Amino acid sequence: MKKVIELIRVSTEGQAAEDRAGIPAQRAANRRTAAQYDLVIVKTIEITDVSGTAVLHSRGMHELLRLIESPDVHGVVAKEFSRLMRPENFADYALLQQFIDTRTVLYLPDGPLDFESESGKLLAGIRALIAGQERREMLRRVHDAKETMRRAGKNAGGDSVLPYGIGYSKEHGWYYTPEIEKVKRAFQLFLNGETCYETISRELNIPRTSVRFILGNPIYTGWRVYDECRDPSPEAYVSRPDGRQGYRRKMMRATDEVVRVRVLEPIISDRKFAHVQELIEVKRVRHWRARAEAPNRYTYNGFLTCGDCGELIYTHTGKYEFYVCKSRHPRERRRRAIRGLMPCNNRYMLRKKLEPKIDHVFMRIVGGREFLERVARTYDESRPSRGTFVDRTTAVNQIRALRQKRERILDSFFDGTINKRERDLRVGLVDKEIAAYEHLLSDSPGEQERPKVLDVESVLAVLEPFAQWTFLDRTAKRKLLGLLCPNISVDKYEIKNLELNMVSKEKDRYKGSHPRTVRSPFHARLCR
Repeated sequence: MKKVIELIRVSTEGQAAEDRAGIPAQRAANRRTAAQYDLVIVKTIEITDVSGTAVLHSRGMHELLRLIESPDVHGVVAKEFSRLMRPENFADYALLQQFIDTRTVLYLPDGPLDFESESGKLLAGIRALIAGQERREMLRRVHDAKETMRRAGKNAGGDSVLPYGIGYSKEHGWYYTPEIEKVKRAFQLFLNGETCYETISRELNIPRTSVRFILGNPIYTGWRVYDECRDPSPEAYVSRPDGRQGYRRKMMRATDEVVRVRVLEPIISDRKFAHVQELIEVKRVRHWRARAEAPNRYTYNGFLTCGDCGELIYTHTGKYEFYVCKSRHPRERRRRAIRGLMPCNNRYMLRKKLEPKIDHVFMRIVGGREFLERVARTYDESRPSRGTFVDRTTAVNQIRALRQKRERILDSFFDGTINKRERDLRVGLVDKEIAAYEHLLSDSPGEQERPKVLDVESVLAVLEPFAQWTFLDRTAKRKLLGLLCPNISVDKYEIKNLELNMVSKEKDRYKGSHPRTVRSPFHARLCR
C-alpha cells in the first residue's frame, strides 16, 4: 500500500467550528479516496483560518512540503484541488513545482493528478487558474451584495463594525443603545472646551483611543457615511503570522462612489458636528497634547505661532519658563538651511513677560461690546434642542441593569463558577460603568422645554468669563481658548496677529505692526 499525507484546509475559524461540517466532510471524502486507490494515510495536515492564496505562508503547508521530500511518501490526498491552493499570482505556482520535484501525486475523488506527466501539468495549471478565479468571483459577489445593502441603508457587517452606542437588527433596523448617553456627554464636554481625550475617557469610562473616532463619526448626525473601501489589489492584503486570515488595507472611495444614507435621528446638529471636526483638526495640526496628571503653567501653548517664520511656538522649561519657536531647535535649523531658508530671528520669550501682554490684547477683543453681543446671539442660536440632552431614564435603567449584573457576578463566585481574581476583575469593570452613568446623571440636566426668550441670568453666565478674562485661572482660560481656537502670532514679545476661529475674522481680529522694524502706536499702547 502506498503511503500518503492527508490535507485538510478551511479558510476561516468559523468553518472549523464543531457545529460546521467542513472538516468532517473533507475527512470522509479523503478516507473514501484512500480506500478507492489502496492508499494508507500516515499523517494528517489540518490547516485552519488560512486562505488558499496564503497557504505557502502557513506552518502546516511547510510541514507538508517537508514530508513529501521523503521517498516513502507517495502522494497527498485532498477533497478538492482548491484545498491545495487558490493562486493569486504566478509566484504561488512554486507549490506545484515542489510536487514535480518530489514526484508527488495528488489524489482527488475524481482521480489522481500526476504533476510530472504532460497531461498532469496541463490539468494542474488549468485547475489552479479555475480555483483562483472561483475565489475572485466569490469575493466579487460578496462585495456587490454588501454594497447593495449599504446603499439600502442596511448594515453589511456584523456587530463588531457598529459604532459605539449604535445597534442594528434585521427586524428594527438601526437604533441607539444605552451607551449613546455617553456619546452625547462626550460631545458636550468637547464643545465646552474639554479637548483632552484622556479626561473625557476617564469621566465616561470609554477607551481613550476610541474617543477621537467617536467624535469624528458622522453617524451621530444621523448619516451613515461610507467614504472608504477595502483595496482589492493583491499587495493590499496583509496576512497574520503563519498565513492566517488577515485584512485588506483601506483606501478612499472616489467622490461618486461615496455612500451617504440617513439611518437615524441625530443627537448632534450638522453645524455643531462640523465645529467639532474643526477643533479636532486644529488639535492635530497644532499638536495639542494634554496629560491630565501633568502640571502645566503655560496658558497659550498650542495657540502661538512665530511671527518671523510661521512655525509653532513650543515651551521650554529650565531655570525659567520660556516660549520658543520650533525653528530654534538645531534639527529645524539644519532643515531650514537645507531648504535655503533664512534662520528664524525670534528669540526665547519669558512666559511671565509674554502672557500678560497677550492677556491685555485678548481682553480688548473678547471684552468688547460687539464680540459679547455676537457670543450672546450665537449662544441663543445653539441652545440644546430636544433630543440632545442626556436621557435620564435610559441612564437610570442602565445603572439598574449594571447593578443586577454585579449581583450575578457575585452569585457566580459564591457558587464556585469563577475564582476571586475573575470576580474582582468583572466587578471592577461593572463598577466603572456604574460610576460613569452616575456621573452623567449628576452633571447633565434632564430634558426640558427650550425657553423662547433668554433670561438675564443665562446671558450674564455666558458673557462673564469673557468680560473677566484677565482674572480667570489657567484651566478656565484653556477651555475658552479651545472653543475660540485663536491663532496668535508673536515675535520678540510683540503680538503680530491675533485671530479668532469662532467668528468672522475680518472683524474680530487684532493686527499688530506688520513692518518688522516699526511698532504701530496701537500695538505700543496695548503691549507696553
